[in-house]
Amino acid sequence: MALPPTASNRPLPNAASVRLMVLCLFFGLASLAWGYNIGVMGTIYVHPGFKEAFHHPSKAQTGAITSIYYLGTWVSYLLIAHPLADRYGRRVAAASGVLVTAIGAIFQASANGSRGLSIVMMGRIICGVGLAIVSTSVPLYQSEIAPAKHRGRYVVINHVGLVVGLALAFWVGYGISFWSSDRGNYYGWRVSMALQLIPEALFLIGVFICPETPRWLVEHGRTEAAKRSLAWLRALSLSNSLISDELKEIEQNVERRRLATNQSWTVLFTDRPLFNRLWRAALLQFMGMMCGNTSMKYYLPTIFMKLGIERKTTLMVAGVETTMKIGCSIFDSWLVDRYGRRLTLVASCIVMSISLLLNGALPIAYPNNSNRVADYVCIVFIFIYTFGFSIGFGPAAWVYGSEIFPTNFRARGLSIAASGSSVGAIISSQTWPVGMHTIGSKTHFIFMSTNIASGIIIWFFYPETSRRSLEDMEALFDPNYVPRTSVLDEAEPYHDEDEDDGNEEFDDIDNTVPRAKNVQA
Repeated sequence: MALPPTASNRPLPNAASVRLMVLCLFFGLASLAWGYNIGVMGTIYVHPGFKEAFHHPSKAQTGAITSIYYLGTWVSYLLIAHPLADRYGRRVAAASGVLVTAIGAIFQASANGSRGLSIVMMGRIICGVGLAIVSTSVPLYQSEIAPAKHRGRYVVINHVGLVVGLALAFWVGYGISFWSSDRGNYYGWRVSMALQLIPEALFLIGVFICPETPRWLVEHGRTEAAKRSLAWLRALSLSNSLISDELKEIEQNVERRRLATNQSWTVLFTDRPLFNRLWRAALLQFMGMMCGNTSMKYYLPTIFMKLGIERKTTLMVAGVETTMKIGCSIFDSWLVDRYGRRLTLVASCIVMSISLLLNGALPIAYPNNSNRVADYVCIVFIFIYTFGFSIGFGPAAWVYGSEIFPTNFRARGLSIAASGSSVGAIISSQTWPVGMHTIGSKTHFIFMSTNIASGIIIWFFYPETSRRSLEDMEALFDPNYVPRTSVLDEAEPYHDEDEDDGNEEFDDIDNTVPRAKNVQA
């Protein structure tokens, strides 16, 4: 049976599509700054001027600079990002995150003297706080301005912006490597760090020209402003019935959510079906960081240099490697729907494990770069590792987490789960440089082991969520689930509803409400 025409399911006017794309690309500037801020550290660690400025920091110190950034993200995910976006709006949250990140970048670029390393670390913490806000508020804005039917194509710009920022950072590092004079040694790495201020400044200049999301305006009682924003986004007049219908849907969804979220967020820990979802989402984020990708992002040029490649060439190869991730990320958006989340995640673990095994074993078999073929094989399998990560843990870990939480606990559940990624990143980013210094290429075996363990855990403890209805999703995580066939039955304390979650596969699900019996707390 065909659905009645609404602004959510009908084709968008060309003007509306252009407006949405421009807005999402503009907010992608913040995602680009996020990726650039992470990627640029990999080029700075191998810059001779950075080493001289801080008296050749030890591997432990380098690891501390990397991991302390994730301490900032952990605090921000738990305490700052979600309340800021809810209270002050998505635009203010995104702008605040970008501004805080810019301040952190200025701290790092200006660091010098005996306390320079401490200033760099302070800047990394500040950047972590800011970028955690960016990483949550940008996709939230993009998902809330787009109609449900078209949401996926716009929200994916957030992840693509992140990967573009990573690639751009390595290409900038490659270009800066040719500035090899004394002045270049002093200013080169500082310029690399400071260049992120350009997209950040552009974003801060233009963000408040963009409309606030209709949903946030409705949540704060600004119905007329929400109607004007929605009409502009859909390129329709204020009097158009489609605008009134969609606004009414938003108002009804907001009211349902307001009634549902009277419960404390602690129910995520005390209610068994909800906790079944929470620990899986948090562990998946943790495993996504413990697979070794965090270390690859920060220490990729260092890894290539250990394989006997000259510094300039390593930066160029790293740029090619991260550029390849853009295509892999787009490919994965098709792959996870075609073959499912669990299978692609397990396949990802297998590919990464094989790649890490060879990168650990070949340098042991042929030490001191004694066999160039072995070195080239290692380089090839670093690229294969990138492909493996991009088809699995890259986007799929976030997709899985966003699907399994009920609407009224999704934002809080994802924030807590994301903090798991920060914990994993702290551990892995500290382990890699110290491990490479003490046990050499055997460090790869540590992350190979975590990938093998992750693959086993995912296969046996993570049910497939692809193509599942919301009622099926409830049954997956509640052993006492009993289906209900009427929306007139008594409502549960929490429930799954299709509400602006960015997952198009749920757009046509019915509104039956599941019921659990004898739920264990």
